[in-house]
Amino acid sequence: MQKTELSAFRAPLLHFLDDPGLDAAQPDSYVWYPDGLLLVADGRVQAIGPANELLPTLSADVPLEHWPDRLIVPGFIDAHVHLPQLGVIGSYGAQLLDWLETYTFPAERRFGDPDWAQTQAARFMDELLRHGTTSALVFCTAHPASVDALFQAAENTGMAITAGKVMMDRHAPADLCDEAEQSYRDSRRLIERWHGRGRLRYAVTPRFAPTSTPEQLTLAGRLMSEYPDVLMQTHWAENKAEIAWVRDLFPERHSYLDVYDHYGLLTERSVLAHGIHIDDTDRNRLAQTGARIAFCPTSNTFLGSGLFDLPAARASDVAVGLATDVGGGTSLSLLATMGEAYKVGQLNGRALSPFQAFYLATLGNARVLHQADETGNLEPGKQADFLVLDPAATPMLAHKQAPDASLSERLFDLMILGDDRCIQRSYVAGVCRYDRSPTTRALIA
Repeated sequence: MQKTELSAFRAPLLHFLDDPGLDAAQPDSYVWYPDGLLLVADGRVQAIGPANELLPTLSADVPLEHWPDRLIVPGFIDAHVHLPQLGVIGSYGAQLLDWLETYTFPAERRFGDPDWAQTQAARFMDELLRHGTTSALVFCTAHPASVDALFQAAENTGMAITAGKVMMDRHAPADLCDEAEQSYRDSRRLIERWHGRGRLRYAVTPRFAPTSTPEQLTLAGRLMSEYPDVLMQTHWAENKAEIAWVRDLFPERHSYLDVYDHYGLLTERSVLAHGIHIDDTDRNRLAQTGARIAFCPTSNTFLGSGLFDLPAARASDVAVGLATDVGGGTSLSLLATMGEAYKVGQLNGRALSPFQAFYLATLGNARVLHQADETGNLEPGKQADFLVLDPAATPMLAHKQAPDASLSERLFDLMILGDDRCIQRSYVAGVCRYDRSPTTRALIA
């Protein structure tokens, strides 16, 4: 029998056991060890607890890294991001529908080249890890090769990635459109090839209602019924012009949400990006069906789409995740995204607490993506996806350091002033997949 290789990581340590609430954090919702120890073996968490309790249980040959001035948290999870859009991030001066025509479609066209898709998929995974993202729900392009490339790159790193081929058979450039029956067959082949292979899962991916014919939406719904454990991802109610367009295209449906509902695309495994311009009827239907919203604050403000009302969604028992939405979003960093979500909350009259922000980026997103049995926190038995954060990574963060700062204050500094520079290391299934500065070493005991 092969011997289990145990590794130990000592540092201040935080993870969540439940939703902390929007305001003052519920005391039983998180675990905070000012001096904690994380034990990892065979890619999974073996134990977590106070260092002074667990250290005496270790044999002398167990490798131990000590990060006394860092912070260990679970790996960040992105609830909505686009593989082909790294090259158009931060592009000037367009709202949603113009953005698609000017920037998105030209970028996606290049993924018809399998070699380009493979190169970009590897780069995309590297960038996720550099920004502290160890798991994500990803839009590929209409090209099946883009999905193959992404899943292969994810498999190479051991990351838990859910993704799908864009289904789009109208109102887009002809060379990016598929055909309804063909996209159904392509999606089926990709599901059979990749879904459930290791840590990979498939998401049925109609881009949004305007770019799919009723026939294609019907077939997307069929995929959901044929493969009940896949996810569904799409866009919804992001932009007022988009909503008016949907009203013209589907006059027989009483709302934008009803379009998805009618075609069998509104279930507890559905993740709808944005959901800005909605009402209580929409929220109640989301709660009834269990469908979730991916809140994308940086893209919503950058594209001028509007301000998502997180408290209203939560009051209606709608599950909400946090997402970067790159390239409409302006950073792959979930830390920066937390900061923008806080500003959206301020403009809506209710600020986002740092505990809620870190919960959303970890266990909250794991729950939204139906993977909380494997990721989202560091309970024993789960995949050892975690980060070593540097709370003094920049001069301004270092200036803010105070020995008597509360945990809330420390987290708030990270979410407002932090970005990818705060990611010291990213671990996937216990393996270090990104190290910001290899010359900076932990204290080895």
